[in-house]
Amino acid sequence: MKINSELLHLYWQMGSDIVVKKKDAQWGDGFLKRLSKDLMEEFPEMKGFSYRNLKNIRQWYLFYSQEDMFGKQPVSQFEFFFCIPWGHHILIMQRCKEKMPALFYIRQTVENNWSRTVLGWQIDSRLYERQGKAISNFSRILPLPQSDLAQQITKDPYIIDIMGIRQDMEERELEAYLDTHISRFLLELGKGFTFYGRQVPLRVGNDSFYVDLLFYHVRLHCYVVVELKAVKFKPEHVGQLNFYVTAVDNQMRTEGDNPTIGLLVCKEKNDVVAEYTLRGIETPIGISSMQIYEQLTAGFKSALPTIEEIERELSEED
Repeated sequence: MKINSELLHLYWQMGSDIVVKKKDAQWGDGFLKRLSKDLMEEFPEMKGFSYRNLKNIRQWYLFYSQEDMFGKQPVSQFEFFFCIPWGHHILIMQRCKEKMPALFYIRQTVENNWSRTVLGWQIDSRLYERQGKAISNFSRILPLPQSDLAQQITKDPYIIDIMGIRQDMEERELEAYLDTHISRFLLELGKGFTFYGRQVPLRVGNDSFYVDLLFYHVRLHCYVVVELKAVKFKPEHVGQLNFYVTAVDNQMRTEGDNPTIGLLVCKEKNDVVAEYTLRGIETPIGISSMQIYEQLTAGFKSALPTIEEIERELSEED
């Protein structure tokens, strides 16, 4: 990490020098090619001085060096900026047209230790636009800073990206599929979620109820009840989730746990209806929509189960 940071600081200074030199007309368009040749001859064992990479360095510096990017502070004060690999920086610069989303993905990469593949998927799925966007009553129900953190762990919409499931699948294959399913869903949920179980039984009075998905969030220190609905949001869905959240609070929450949070993920929703519904709810609940990953190829998308199939799978008792 230290070597990577020093390399990026070097690239940043090189970018600054290149931009200054390019302002002088006498350098002309051949400046970067001559500079590349000179550097490779002077430092034959060091990579990163190709003409193509020098162009990337110049573009990278220009992309972030505007005054409004870092306020009045120099970029050197933003050490997170120099903590991700150069290849990640190139990917972000290529796919982000605006600076604030680019900085967002740099921070998220540092916090979540994303590989380049995962970073690309998060950019393509528009995480910047989706994170923290669920309709919720967290600010009214939960104290600060828990309410802010709870809002930030939400997304709207949630992107469902899972392969299909065969009807004749063997038991071991089914278990392997569920493991893959949960792993991908955990990636979409984000950092901090720990999977507790699916179809978790709750005994209330003489009746049995089953929670679709139950998680524990290690940063919020609370259980998170997730309910999936294959239809458009209806106010009665919140009543059901409110019941599950209350039951988990009463039966599973310990002295060290914060209040349980409910998250309802529907096929689609009317935001105004969702907001009205939450006004009378006194348990912390968020409401989001879901969609199949838009940029999958037609062949890949055809192999995906429908939302109804996902919900039916989760509703089947073990």
